[in-house]
Amino acid sequence: MAHVEINGAELYSEVAGSGEPVLLLHGGFCSLESLRKISDALVPDHQVFAFERPGHGRSADIEVDYNYEAGVAEALAYLEAHGLESAHVIGYSDGAIIGLLLARDHPDRVRSLVAISANLDPTAFTHSPEGAGAPRLSALPPAADPKPDMERMHYDRLSPDGPGHADAVLAKLFRLWTSEPRIDPASLAAVASPTLIMAGDRDTIRPDHSLLIASSIPGAQLCIVPGTSHGLVGERPELIASIIREFLP
Repeated sequence: MAHVEINGAELYSEVAGSGEPVLLLHGGFCSLESLRKISDALVPDHQVFAFERPGHGRSADIEVDYNYEAGVAEALAYLEAHGLESAHVIGYSDGAIIGLLLARDHPDRVRSLVAISANLDPTAFTHSPEGAGAPRLSALPPAADPKPDMERMHYDRLSPDGPGHADAVLAKLFRLWTSEPRIDPASLAAVASPTLIMAGDRDTIRPDHSLLIASSIPGAQLCIVPGTSHGLVGERPELIASIIREFLP
């Protein structure tokens, strides 16, 4: 566990295990803790590389707004910092978008791709005007004992900027989520790596949009995880880890 300088920022990094390299890319307002069980499941057979982007987890925030192209540049620089020509890439939410762009624009750097709850543009969300008439399952019933906001708890505990900076990070993320990404589905034909697209059956990403992503990538597989929302990596981590292990070579 250490920090590595990536494009002028000191970003928290973890490397564990041995075997073929896997790069983990966390979601927006998430830390690596959100992918901890998936990482632990992969470590026995793979060398897992993971870092926290600026303003997330143990990495301090930056002055400028976030964008996905910067996320791709950080991932490439991180691979370079560790001398990796390529890796299997597993991304969740914002990390999945970065993974899609990485596989599309730098196919030689991605051995395989797992994109969990990705979207190509802001119209993909169930609450968007474009999603008003799209078929979807009803929301999961509220839990009798609501769980605490784990990501906020992780942020408050881990962030070097302190708990009070969370609102500034969320404001930048909401600007990002309402303006980006803008990925042409046809452009995903350039993805050459084996690809698995995953989403929850009650995800805030519409199921028809997840199907669009998978159908736009040659040979891609689609997995809809039952009984899960956009927080599927925390709701069914063992199942998701098992599916990923079966998918990876």
